[in-house]
Amino acid sequence: MLKDHPLDKFRYCPACGSARWVAHDFKSKRCEACGFVYYANASAATAAIIVNSRGEMLAVRRAKDPAKGTLDLPGGFVDMGESIEQGMRREILEETGLQVDAMEYLYSLPNEYLYSGMTIYTVDAVFLVRVGDDQTPQAADDAADCLWIPVCEVTPADFGLTSISRAVERFLTERLWERR
Repeated sequence: MLKDHPLDKFRYCPACGSARWVAHDFKSKRCEACGFVYYANASAATAAIIVNSRGEMLAVRRAKDPAKGTLDLPGGFVDMGESIEQGMRREILEETGLQVDAMEYLYSLPNEYLYSGMTIYTVDAVFLVRVGDDQTPQAADDAADCLWIPVCEVTPADFGLTSISRAVERFLTERLWERR
């Protein structure tokens, strides 16, 4: 169950401007003046566990808050009009410059992402991604640095976002890099 109503920051009805904008249920608000109802659903997000043929996993260092300076996986929010797979490929390209050779969906995890003082509820789709060994990642966009880390040396606690740390831990526990 959610600790705060996802629409608490919104005090007025977006349809008519009324202050009679009240909680309708655990994820929606309803305007008592005009009847408009708005549901706050989870946003789609992606996380890429990129591995190479040398048994290394790619991590990026976060350039921005939240968790600035900690490790992260390439990924982010899926844009409107994109599939999750398109969003994953775009985020990898934006943050690392890498072109994806192969991508396999692994699992999803719920997440709470604090941004601009507001909790954004997401569902993070985690993918196992393969890229060509001839490609060199270059940090850009939200990534300050790119690091290849031997899988046996990856520490989930070094990843600053809770959902990403959990995703990495599950990946390591289930030995998912061994999938071919």
